[in-house]
Amino acid sequence: MFEQLPFATIDHLRPITQGHQEVIFCPDKTIGQVLAIAERLEAAGGSFLATRSDAGQQGALGARFPRAEINGLGRTVYLPPDPEPAPTAAVTARAFKNRVERLTDVGVAGIHRILTQTDVLRSATVIIVVAGMDGALPSVVGGLVKVPVIAVPTSVGYGASFGGLAALLAMLNSCASGVTVVNIDNGFGAAAAASRINHS
Repeated sequence: MFEQLPFATIDHLRPITQGHQEVIFCPDKTIGQVLAIAERLEAAGGSFLATRSDAGQQGALGARFPRAEINGLGRTVYLPPDPEPAPTAAVTARAFKNRVERLTDVGVAGIHRILTQTDVLRSATVIIVVAGMDGALPSVVGGLVKVPVIAVPTSVGYGASFGGLAALLAMLNSCASGVTVVNIDNGFGAAAAASRINHS
């Protein structure tokens, strides 16, 4: 079923065809447009996820939906269903009904940090590795596990990082087989792909 608005066509069949609700991509939308879409998604499915939101959109969504979880750094707004299904974490993966465990700040500059987490890594169904700088971490993780590894290059870096291009090229040239790479800063795409793997 589709819902036609003057500025958007909302796809309410997305949970059947894709396994999750349609996601609100906020850039170039007014606050009123984002609110209208969020209200219709909440009415249809009890929740919504908005990505790439700015401070104004976040404030308006937070005022309209007091239970919404705002992540200023990740630029997401997530209204979880009530009650929320099973223990879950990490915004996009959580919105797509996945259980998530995070390992934070375990880059190759202190490689012992990731080497002490091999039991956690090997218990995963799929792993998303977000890295910038030299972009070597996905290769390290890919060499430690047999499950799919999805690499996300970030635009954070110094000097010759070229806004994430250096990390992207390094990940595309990974010597660890089975590492798949998404575009720069595309954590949403990585989580969507991981969710499909996890639910297949």
